[in-house]
Amino acid sequence: MNHAQLTALGRALRLLGEHGEALTTDTPDARLHEVKADLRRALDLLEESVSSAPPSTRCAEHPTGPVDESAPDLCLLCETRRRAARRAEFNGPAPHTRPTEPVQSRYGIRGDRPQPQQRWLPELWNGQAWQLCGTPRRDRREAELYIAAQLRGPRPAMAYRLVHEFTDYEVLRVWGTPVRVDVEPMP
Repeated sequence: MNHAQLTALGRALRLLGEHGEALTTDTPDARLHEVKADLRRALDLLEESVSSAPPSTRCAEHPTGPVDESAPDLCLLCETRRRAARRAEFNGPAPHTRPTEPVQSRYGIRGDRPQPQQRWLPELWNGQAWQLCGTPRRDRREAELYIAAQLRGPRPAMAYRLVHEFTDYEVLRVWGTPVRVDVEPMP
């Protein structure tokens, strides 16, 4: 119901209230016909403003829910809940169907296994080991362009490689030759 409908319906009902207060035993028929016309007008306004089906139950929570004739509020959903509560009151709480200890699966629990992510990791050889340089990329071409830019930079590393990470690691391409360099002792 919008605001205009609400205002018009309120005005029509107030007018009917005034008619009701003015009724007496000697009210003329012309006045009764006027009341009848105003009553029809109010009913028409009410018919226009009601947009949903009439409630099938007396339940405030489920007004158009399924009907149970034996329930005091005619609501099957609430009556089912009440019956379960009465049953639990007499029979005790329902037994738990799940064991208290989680059953171990040979595949592990879903939360233990991370979702596979496909990434390309640019790495550089620092003389001792491969280390990540830059951020992992979601696009292979972008990762290769990053390594090409590093090779053209002012201080390129001895070697670079691109590692494909998708549930496992796979080296895709290597630029340069990694040579193991011992750490020089301080003099």
